[in-house]
Amino acid sequence: MSHGRDAAAAPRKAGYSHLARAVLYREVLLFVRYPANAIGGIVVSLFFFGVLFYGGQMVAGQALTDSIEGIIVGYFLWTLSVGAYSSISNDIGSEVQWGTLERHVMSPFGFAPVVLLKGVAKIVRTFITSTVILVVMIGITGTTLELHLFTIAVIATLSIVSVLGLGLAAGGVTVLYKQIGNWLNLLQFGFIVLISAPAFDLGWMRFLPLALGSALLQRTMIDGVRLWEFAPTELGLLFGIAVAYVALGYTVFQYATSRARRLGVLGDY
Repeated sequence: MSHGRDAAAAPRKAGYSHLARAVLYREVLLFVRYPANAIGGIVVSLFFFGVLFYGGQMVAGQALTDSIEGIIVGYFLWTLSVGAYSSISNDIGSEVQWGTLERHVMSPFGFAPVVLLKGVAKIVRTFITSTVILVVMIGITGTTLELHLFTIAVIATLSIVSVLGLGLAAGGVTVLYKQIGNWLNLLQFGFIVLISAPAFDLGWMRFLPLALGSALLQRTMIDGVRLWEFAPTELGLLFGIAVAYVALGYTVFQYATSRARRLGVLGDY
């Protein structure tokens, strides 16, 4: 009988589902405790869009009005991309400053899975804030868009998953070299070029992050194309690009963190 009680009292081994819930709960807790920071991010994003919209109206006039739908969709995707990309590197930078990075490394789940799940949790939060920004942008401009939520969610998620892979690579480089924020921020402006790629002939650029996803998202939100109306080859390529960049980013992250361990600079700042 005592053995039965001991077995019942023994703690159960935590699985990845427990880790996912804990990480998501942490993200919600940070949002609740520091709402001013999240609201500030929304205000800053809307401020820059306001400068783009009203400043563009004064300079370009009707030319901007005719292309405002594409600008709104592109800006929505850009805010999602920046959130997905910067979430991992910024979070690792904060963990290094707080001196808690070693706890992640010692996790029985492994360092990379913990970081990846934290990035996914931040993407969920970014989706919420970017949706608020999208609604306000539509209200400011008086534009009408086709908001088929399921189609938008699937295409936008697959689009920014490839950026999450870049974020993983950037996180690994952050662990290794620490203070490289200026270089990492520079890449965020490169996303503008990738999102604008559908305005030109995609060609080989369709294999880069965001380019194909931006083209499909434009067709969804402007022309009202539903998910099942896209060619299977387009959706398959979008999925393949997402998987390829996550795998590449995961590999770079593993290599960089392993090298940081060998050099003994994992917890340095």
